[in-house]
Amino acid sequence: MITAHSTAPTASAKAGRPAGSMRRSPLAAALLVSLLAAGCQSRSPETTGSIGGLPSLGLGGSGPERTISRREVEALGASYASDPNDLNTAMRYAQGLRAVGQRTQAAAVLQQAALRNPKNVAVLAAYGKTLAEVGRFEEAAEVLQNAHTPAQPDWRVLSAQGSVADQLGDHARAQGFYDAALKIRPNEPMVLSNLGLSYALSRQLDRAEETLRLAAAQPGADPRVRQNLALVLGLKGRLPDAEAELRRDLPPEEAAANVQALRSFATRSGAAKADHAARKPAPRG
Repeated sequence: MITAHSTAPTASAKAGRPAGSMRRSPLAAALLVSLLAAGCQSRSPETTGSIGGLPSLGLGGSGPERTISRREVEALGASYASDPNDLNTAMRYAQGLRAVGQRTQAAAVLQQAALRNPKNVAVLAAYGKTLAEVGRFEEAAEVLQNAHTPAQPDWRVLSAQGSVADQLGDHARAQGFYDAALKIRPNEPMVLSNLGLSYALSRQLDRAEETLRLAAAQPGADPRVRQNLALVLGLKGRLPDAEAELRRDLPPEEAAANVQALRSFATRSGAAKADHAARKPAPRG
């Protein structure tokens, strides 16, 4: 159910690189935390989907959001303030807020739009995706289930539902959403990438690698897909292969730094497993 919210959106953020830079890794952090916790549920406040950021997790478009100036966002904010019932302006304003990282304000704008247009699936889809981006996963799941119909399923919304389910720790359900999305959009690299990472979260690393290799082989695959593949290769201990994938898109020093992070994680994980095994009581004879 959509509930009213009193937060007033603002347009005071400075323009800059959109949140979710190609070199930042919100899902990688959540994934590593999940694996380090030996299967414990991960509830990161950041959304799942791509080592390169939000746009490819199924909660955004298929590529990085465009840069938008502060002046443009402020102009959209002024137009929205003068007529908040104008749906086109509200949607554009929310998109601008998201592009400059003001996702909480974007969610507030879209919440009001959803209250005014409760049956508009485009509004519900945008609102649900933005809720997920700000970590309100249970609400996002509820909104997204109304953002399309069984008679007219939307593969982008299905992928978003999968991403939310992964963040809530229900990987089997997430994979069901991705499979449904792939029936509509076969071999879509964004969805395959999400599915591969979902397999990794559920500790099916061979299936994760196979799926991510298929994603990386698609004509529409972007560097984030290859970086996700590198992450899984690193988790499997194949660090030279992971570095080779990273070097395809990142400067050598940054690729090396990412591999070092994976190496450190693997070392800590191995030490933790050894300590756990040492603490186990010996079987009684």
